[in-house]
Amino acid sequence: MGSIYRFAILTSVLFFLSSVVHPTVATGRKLSALVQEQPLVLKYHNGLLLKGNITVNLIWYGTFTPIQRSIIVDFIQSLNFRRATLPSASLWWKTTEKYKGGGSSNLVVGKQILHEAYTLGKNLKNIHLVALAGKINGLNSINVVLTAKDVAVDGFCLSRCGTHGSRPISGKARQAYVWVGNSELQCPGQCAWPFHQPIYGPQTPPLVAPNGDVGIDGMIINLATVLAGTVTNPFNNGYFQGPATAPLEAVSACTGKFGSGAYPGYPGQVLADKITGASYNAHGVNGRRFLLPAMWDPQTSACKPLV
Repeated sequence: MGSIYRFAILTSVLFFLSSVVHPTVATGRKLSALVQEQPLVLKYHNGLLLKGNITVNLIWYGTFTPIQRSIIVDFIQSLNFRRATLPSASLWWKTTEKYKGGGSSNLVVGKQILHEAYTLGKNLKNIHLVALAGKINGLNSINVVLTAKDVAVDGFCLSRCGTHGSRPISGKARQAYVWVGNSELQCPGQCAWPFHQPIYGPQTPPLVAPNGDVGIDGMIINLATVLAGTVTNPFNNGYFQGPATAPLEAVSACTGKFGSGAYPGYPGQVLADKITGASYNAHGVNGRRFLLPAMWDPQTSACKPLV
């Protein structure tokens, strides 16, 4: 069984609540007041980090349009696309190289499997996610399970928007995997914020999704979060703060911050397209734009947004 219970993210809308613990971390850290927080330090637990050429295999469960699939693929390819206009997705990803014990990680899209027939039904449990992740074996690889907007997953929307863990493949070797769901129909106010008004907190106008798809652009935020967590804490002994069962990781430690000046309910100052009004903070391949969450920088011990 993989360690899927150990890693859960619920994007920033729950950051609004003074009485609710963020379900990713469950550490008792509350939003009680806008006061200066203690320095955030993710401790290194001396485990292996992923680096070098890393194959990213995609398992699409349910119905995704070709355009939706291309947005996800372009995002992954953008993480190592050095020629993009700044600020870029590759500049954001480069922060992972600063983690001691890691190094340059080049993500390459590998195999893709389409499960459009919903062979496991539309209500998936954790064991189903692990089974889907097990469709492809390989060392130094990450299997990404992506579930469509009409697929319910245990804990989805209630306590997580995505997860990452690892599973045994041969001997002591383990393979990393992640899961992210499309929240368009189920909980866009939780897992696709700030592209949708939040369920709780100040009802400020949502930002315009950079690729015109609230569900997919929300998935990009959550995929970015779990990929960064996977590379810097793949086997539960890398970089994190708090208990290993509910860790604060490279990006989940920076909940709700997308640009400078961010505070609870406000994602911060980001860039906007002058014609469409779409909000973004990162350029990528094929003219793509993305909104990426801040990542913790081990050199400054601070959450570092791109803009």
